[in-house]
Amino acid sequence: LGKLPWLKGKFMAILQDYTTQVIWMGNRGQGTKTYGWYARSWDLCSPGKPVKTALMIPFWVGPALHNAKDLFISTLSAYHMAWYLHLAREAGLCFQAYQDHSIAQSETLTNGVSRFVAATIRPQITLSNGHYPSRADLLHQRVSELAFIVRSVNFPI
Repeated sequence: LGKLPWLKGKFMAILQDYTTQVIWMGNRGQGTKTYGWYARSWDLCSPGKPVKTALMIPFWVGPALHNAKDLFISTLSAYHMAWYLHLAREAGLCFQAYQDHSIAQSETLTNGVSRFVAATIRPQITLSNGHYPSRADLLHQRVSELAFIVRSVNFPI
């Protein structure tokens, strides 16, 4: 709402719908009849966007395709980046480059159920000459307060 100050306080909440379609692509002719004979591959389809093929469990067949965990952590990273760049611009900082090497930790319980327990966003930035890295560092906490996906998870980032 930074660009639309006249909207502040006018709405309690704005609800938006997002659509996607996941199509299982792993039927090798017998469906799920036998556990080892179907793949956990799927296509991610969103209206007006190219299809993205992914795997659910990459270690069974190799890391050739993105999996749901890759997509999840990259989404956290992308949202952090978008807000970070926005806040930097508003603070008068000029970034010339941004790259992130995020890492997330998951735990798997003895019953096989897994979940993410933490993620670390590790951006490497290049600032224009005369811009101060210490000012850029201060923006990270603000990102955690604003970024949609970051605010939607139940583990620390």
